Amino acid sequence: MDQLIDEIRQAQRITVLTGAGVSTASGIPDFRSSNGIWTEDGSREYYMSSDYFRHDPQDFWTKYKDIFQLKLLGSYHPNEVHRFLSNLETLGKEVTVITQNVDGLHQRAGSSKVIEYHGSLTTSTCPACGSIYDADYINSSQVPICERETCQTVLKPDIVLFGDAITEHDRAEAIIDKADLVLVLGTSLLVMPFNFLPEYAWTRKIPTALINREATPKDRLFHYVIHNDLIDVIQHFEDQIIKNQPLK
Repeated sequence: MDQLIDEIRQAQRITVLTGAGVSTASGIPDFRSSNGIWTEDGSREYYMSSDYFRHDPQDFWTKYKDIFQLKLLGSYHPNEVHRFLSNLETLGKEVTVITQNVDGLHQRAGSSKVIEYHGSLTTSTCPACGSIYDADYINSSQVPICERETCQTVLKPDIVLFGDAITEHDRAEAIIDKADLVLVLGTSLLVMPFNFLPEYAWTRKIPTALINREATPKDRLFHYVIHNDLIDVIQHFEDQIIKNQPLK
């Protein structure tokens, strides 16, 4: 852990990959292990797919709001991990967060460079005219519809649905190319193609570090591996890195 602290201190450009373990520390459930329709074999892929959205957008929105608990989105707040990554920027470091999470908490914590690899729950877009609507509008009706009189199309959530293409992978690799250090926080690295990113960093001979409660199938790709509670580790980093250095 002390060696990794030194790596973070020395690195100017840090790329951080974050997963569900960062959001669960804010009380947001890991949807893949929560109760209900999300855990039924095959159901989540079927109902949360672009095909089902096109087939029955009204029922899609009913299930989407239930699964992702959109009404509760505003009640969640950034935690120590989000704030630590934002605070690294106050030290003059260039920090880019590439997150699997769709809750927008990294931005709310103050991180200025965030790539939402799987999209965002906080907005939806009209497939016809491209108008973008925020969470308040999305929650104002059971099935959100574009308010333009000439449009009136059912909105599509700005998350990556099953069947949608991942559009941010090449951009994520380009960010990793410029990094002095790649930190991976709170992810089991089971979801493709996100889990290819640490391997890309390894092939580019960039120092890599993983902090996760449990071992992952990709542990071998990291120079530093810490299996521990993420909040406990980050609080230690905060004490050693942020509080012991002057702001720039």
